Amino acid sequence: MIPFLIPSNYYGGIFDWPVAVLRLEELESLAASPDLWNDPDKAQKLMREKNRLEAQINQVRKIENSLKDQIGLIEMAESEGEDSLITEAIANLKSLEKESGKLQLQSLLSGEADGNDAYLEINAGAGGTESCDWAAMLLRMYTRWAEQHGYKVALLDETEGDGAGIKSTTIRIEGYQAYGWLKHESGVHRLVRISPFDSAARRHTSFASVSVSPVVDENIDIEILDKDLRVDTYRSSGAGGQHVNKTDSAVRLTHLPTGIAVACQNERSQHQNRAQAMAMLKARLYEAELKKREAASNAQYDSKTEIGWGHQIRSYVLQPYQMIKDLRTGVERTDSQVVLDGDLDDYLHASLALKLGGESGKIEDIA
Repeated sequence: MIPFLIPSNYYGGIFDWPVAVLRLEELESLAASPDLWNDPDKAQKLMREKNRLEAQINQVRKIENSLKDQIGLIEMAESEGEDSLITEAIANLKSLEKESGKLQLQSLLSGEADGNDAYLEINAGAGGTESCDWAAMLLRMYTRWAEQHGYKVALLDETEGDGAGIKSTTIRIEGYQAYGWLKHESGVHRLVRISPFDSAARRHTSFASVSVSPVVDENIDIEILDKDLRVDTYRSSGAGGQHVNKTDSAVRLTHLPTGIAVACQNERSQHQNRAQAMAMLKARLYEAELKKREAASNAQYDSKTEIGWGHQIRSYVLQPYQMIKDLRTGVERTDSQVVLDGDLDDYLHASLALKLGGESGKIEDIA
């Protein structure tokens, strides 16, 4: 039987099949209760867990049924001497191997916050207009990836570049396991291309940093003392809304002990922006604590994902050749425009496969 991940706050990790089935039966029984919707919030959480668990169990059942069918096909083909059917069945088995490898990768998304929504922050590096334009390209890439996977994207804060692009931005990506899939994207991203802003058409190198943190569940208590907090207000730079650019509605919070700063200007009132900024700050502090725990339990893997200038995780070369290479996993692709349009799954899967022990970070190495 294939090991199975139970995607809920009640369990964390890989469990045997009987445990998953029993949990689904329990959820189905609770969902049938006439008193279920007396507490709408609790009911919605229960139904989300039931639907997710049901979908993953169906994935495993589908693979198991296909495996039995292909084995039966091979046995029949051998008895009848049909070599073409054997070739077809072997091809189908290879496809099933890849699917089971993806499920094995999904089993890694069992951390405390892997199932949560994610905050994704992008900051342009040194380089003026070039880096600001690169930051805008990264924002577009991650937005496209999120939309392709059915996630919702909300813009929380943005500072425009002087000539083009953006100096910094923060978005919230809403959907199951958004943080789990994106958490290894934190780091420095490097772009090499012929600059569209250089009249001499010279090649330029630009940098931008990406930071991903989980949206903190309301059940996770993070205490922030007033004396550790600096609050700055300023006028929003966004467009629209009768209060935008007229009142100091935008809020920036700085956590003095750690130096972590967050800002929000998307909401209409200062009160709403402060509440959103406080949620973002808690997420950043929680992320920092998760990284400390991960570093303590797996120092070798943590060193591969260290964040900071000079610790580039991916290189995007558009000139003089086309190559996007992840410097941790070695995954390379030459269809750069497709990747920049949001096709990031090869890189995300490889980062998880690396944690499973695949040397090249490829699914086939760990399936």
